[in-house]
Amino acid sequence: MRIKATIQKFESDLWSYYLAIPKEIGNNFIEGEDRRIICTIGSGAPIHSALMPKGDVYSVYVKKDFMKKNGLSQGDEVEVVLEKDRSEYGMPLPESFQVLLDQDTEGSAYFHQLTKGKQRTLIHLVGKVKNVDSQLAKGLAIMQHLKESNGMLDFKRLNVLIKEYNNRK
Repeated sequence: MRIKATIQKFESDLWSYYLAIPKEIGNNFIEGEDRRIICTIGSGAPIHSALMPKGDVYSVYVKKDFMKKNGLSQGDEVEVVLEKDRSEYGMPLPESFQVLLDQDTEGSAYFHQLTKGKQRTLIHLVGKVKNVDSQLAKGLAIMQHLKESNGMLDFKRLNVLIKEYNNRK
């Protein structure tokens, strides 16, 4: 679905910018509790996101780096293409992490017992670095952490383990 939307700024330090999507449009993409969408703003790269309730609209978060990279500012009216995100995790899964999930059945079992949101957090940790060796190091640390903790995430411990794996290079 193609619409026009205005980039707005949150009155919060936690999030910066968002697109306000009218509820009558956003409701077309919500299936039960699943609010995941793919949002393409102008000619920018697709953003895997969720429709988040905000008063009488849904908001789609837009990161500062996306704004800067695409020359966008608060108040800009942009063309937006919305589509339902039907991917397994609600975001792209780096190939390096998929390989680890395929090879480590115990780690994969713990990963798939996590909530979808925690899965996305871990996928984001791996995918935010572009270097495949760094992705593998993070992925290996995540799998080890999940097995050591019986699937219970402790992000402080995980970050220590990621640093250890990064230093092994």
